[in-house]
Amino acid sequence: MNQKPTGIVRKVDDLGRVVLPSEMRRVLQIVEQDAVDIQMYEDCILIKKHTNHCIFCGATEDLCPFSGKYICPHCLHKIRHL
Repeated sequence: MNQKPTGIVRKVDDLGRVVLPSEMRRVLQIVEQDAVDIQMYEDCILIKKHTNHCIFCGATEDLCPFSGKYICPHCLHKIRHL
């Protein structure tokens, strides 16, 4: 994990929230209502912009939504020809 010290310190509020600095949101192109993935690694919390992906192969382009999940055209073609 590539860590860059930012010199930015934020406090956790009484509901457990932390505000992401605007510069970080701008660089990562995170806007209001975007989903983020939150993961723990040892003593670190990793927050990254969520990317939809095919539930079968993990592809991220040309996805078709299905029941709240996503399927890529390649896997959809394979399913249709079972």
